[in-house]
Amino acid sequence: MRETLERIRSTAMEQLAAPNADLEQIRIQYLGKKGELTAVLRGMGKLSAEERPVIGQLANEVRADIEAAITAQAEKNAAAALEKKLVDERIDVTMPGVAPARGRRHPLAIIQHEMEEIFIGMGFQIAEGPEVEYDYYNFQALNIPENHPARDTQDTFYITENILLRSQTSPVQVHVMEEQRPPIRIISPGRVYRSDAMDATHSPLFHQLEGLVVDRGITMGDLKGMLELAAKQMFGEQTRIRFRPHHFPFTEPSAEVDVSCFACGGKGCRLCKGEGWIEILGAGMVHPNVLRNCNIDPEEYSGFAFGMGIERITMLKYHIDDIRHLYENDVRFLSQF
Repeated sequence: MRETLERIRSTAMEQLAAPNADLEQIRIQYLGKKGELTAVLRGMGKLSAEERPVIGQLANEVRADIEAAITAQAEKNAAAALEKKLVDERIDVTMPGVAPARGRRHPLAIIQHEMEEIFIGMGFQIAEGPEVEYDYYNFQALNIPENHPARDTQDTFYITENILLRSQTSPVQVHVMEEQRPPIRIISPGRVYRSDAMDATHSPLFHQLEGLVVDRGITMGDLKGMLELAAKQMFGEQTRIRFRPHHFPFTEPSAEVDVSCFACGGKGCRLCKGEGWIEILGAGMVHPNVLRNCNIDPEEYSGFAFGMGIERITMLKYHIDDIRHLYENDVRFLSQF
């Protein structure tokens, strides 16, 4: 048995010294549960009492030698692999580098930031709210009860009968009026959703910026003066605005707001389709029912609200003729801005 142990040791050492030796296979061959050394140890019961401790000590020495040799070879292999990797992946730091592409703001983000800065300069604060909203905040609190025809123009995506993706940022105004007493002066920019087919002027996802002012003595004149100032800052000092009567369930009276064409100065051109005016937003005095729904007394307070599509403003300012360009992430298009 002594000769067998010595043979196992010498054979294992020879295999470990061979190039590209499979260390795991060698470990299993000699030290595994069915390995050669294990088989020798199982036969020790046949030895005499005098031989057993001597052979046991020798077997332990052989095991220790093989394990030490495997560990040493593994460390040697790892060091060689690291050295090879360092050589293969060496970088010449003296070579000229490749500058990474420089990112820039998306045109929608540019216009949204400009609009926010305009209204912040007039004392507005930015308010945000959830995009997944309750039907109550998206419709009912805004004077649009169930089965109201106005819901047809704001058909959105429903998660349940009572939970939906907001079709406007107006629910943010309701949340603010519930949580904050007047005076209130906020804008609420953000993503909104409507069940519209994708075409050159419509998208199921787009962006809005809405505003709200509530205080004592607020009038339609305040609304017109504020919008005129915002339009001049947005489109140029020569810009004029006009109100056209309209109907929104959440404002009374309501108006569509046009600006004089900033391309032709109101003379008529391709951008304004020869009319001299461009519709940019809807606005009006907050409906008394909306104030009541938010526990604000319409006999004491009044307010105005307005809302505009950020995509529409972006398309007008940059003369973009297809809304889909804003969502396709074509770097050739986006790099212009």
